[in-house]
Amino acid sequence: MSSAAPKGENCLVDMDSKAGDLFSAENAHPTGTGGTGMLAKLWLPKGLSASVAKEWFDRRRLSVRPWASFVDQRKFSKPRNFGEMCQRVVKNVEVYNSNYTFIFLGLILYCIISSPMLLIALAVFAGAFYIIHLKSLESKLVLLGKELTVPHQMSLAGLVSLPVFWLAGAGAAVFWVFGATLFVIGSHAAFRQLEGSDLDELLMEPV
Repeated sequence: MSSAAPKGENCLVDMDSKAGDLFSAENAHPTGTGGTGMLAKLWLPKGLSASVAKEWFDRRRLSVRPWASFVDQRKFSKPRNFGEMCQRVVKNVEVYNSNYTFIFLGLILYCIISSPMLLIALAVFAGAFYIIHLKSLESKLVLLGKELTVPHQMSLAGLVSLPVFWLAGAGAAVFWVFGATLFVIGSHAAFRQLEGSDLDELLMEPV
């Protein structure tokens, strides 16, 4: 009997085309039809597509300043006065905004991973929103005489999952993330010395 398996050159797979299909979710549909990439099956509403998220992430990643310089202890010092501290904060936030963004995202990820209940609450919210949105695709959802748009659907999903978030202590987690973010970023921005080019730019600014 002859084997039906392809041989020789027919066995070669175009890995580049497969990798390129990963984020091709332009025609994605919740039923799994349409779209050619793996993420196409993970359908998202318009404006929340995987391609938009990937583009934003790539832009941020490319604008990140070197982390070795970011944490170089030799470039930290106590500001001489309040005015210098304000100058440092404003300029460092402008220069290291992408680094600070990833620190913020890292703190959020740490908070979620360290809290199993919060993970469950997020899963409930995502599931509720997905089910509501699927229902809206089958037939228009109307509440109090108004059609539910995507933001309204997200709000409804949040209302449904609110008890789970309350049990998970989501409010305390949010305050912790923002508090930790302000402390870490504020401390770095205030004590990180400005580079020579930054000082020249500040001196050239009109008073």
